[in-house]
Amino acid sequence: MGWSFPIGRLFGSQLRVHVTFFLLLGVIGYAAFIEGGAAAALWTTVFVLLLFVCVIAHEFGHALMARRFGIRTPDVTLLPIGGLARLERMPEKPAQEIAVALAGPAVNVVIWAVLTLVFGAPEAPSDLVGLATNPQSLPAQLATLNLVLAVFNLLPAFPMDGGRVLRAALTMATDRVTATRIAASAGQVLAFMMGFVGLTSGNLMLVLIAFFIFTAAGAESSDVAMRQIARRLMARDAMITEYETLRPDDTIQTAANTLIRTTQHEFPVVDVNGFFQGFLTRAVLFEAMAQGTQVHRVADRMQTDLPTVKLLDGLETVLERMGDGIAPLAVVDETGHLLGYITRENIGELMVVANARRDRAV
Repeated sequence: MGWSFPIGRLFGSQLRVHVTFFLLLGVIGYAAFIEGGAAAALWTTVFVLLLFVCVIAHEFGHALMARRFGIRTPDVTLLPIGGLARLERMPEKPAQEIAVALAGPAVNVVIWAVLTLVFGAPEAPSDLVGLATNPQSLPAQLATLNLVLAVFNLLPAFPMDGGRVLRAALTMATDRVTATRIAASAGQVLAFMMGFVGLTSGNLMLVLIAFFIFTAAGAESSDVAMRQIARRLMARDAMITEYETLRPDDTIQTAANTLIRTTQHEFPVVDVNGFFQGFLTRAVLFEAMAQGTQVHRVADRMQTDLPTVKLLDGLETVLERMGDGIAPLAVVDETGHLLGYITRENIGELMVVANARRDRAV
């Protein structure tokens, strides 16, 4: 995820923090300082950090349960509005998806129960709301907020965990795309209601959360629909077959001349025998020219060690190999000869065409 950086590894997954998290921490700490002084700022900051430790524990609940079903979690990212465990894929068996979805809130319930048993139940209503500004109220408020997190995440609307439970339950009676669309629509309705409350009450954080829920619900619905179409397609259906290539020994100037006479944004690089070597992108080419390195070789600037796919690989495999990157993907034969290449842009175009054909067929 952009604007995030790694801070270590935990249970086999990379732990990342988004830079805006520190902005949120600074704003909350400053507000507490203005209202209650240095001590309040200190304990409020400690409270927020502990709360986000609980958020991380929630995300690793998902990750560790997913691992039981053979699904890796490359990274967990801490965001200003919570956490995000990026699973390789969601399990498509309803029972497995429900187990993965419920594992996160279950962690929060366990934390709430442990804190309540150790420190006791809240003694005053003030211990149930707001941010802790002293060590006495911190355990009770942390316990309460963990319970709130569990309940909020169980709302039956995407992208909350309850939305995934709803989707899994609906797939027992309908197809996955329809089930996702229903759960995503519920999420967007909830987001609209939250946004309205946030705007009328002046709560900008609630508006931000509503915006995140609305966009995440729509994105999930689109992604599932796209993957459903992708199951019927192969790499050969998406690959570009008319293009110009470069050689590793070509100069940057030669590449620039090729750029002028084509509309390509990336150029496959092959050796004299047609074996795939890498890609030279337009952005890298412009950078090299700006640095006055036109006589340098393409081999010095091209991207190498990129994943490849075979002609008959499914489009789902292509999407998995691409991951979150924007680099093109080469299609090669069994010996490594280049047959074509695939970009995210032409996958998107293929999806539009395939979706239109499906709608006409229906």
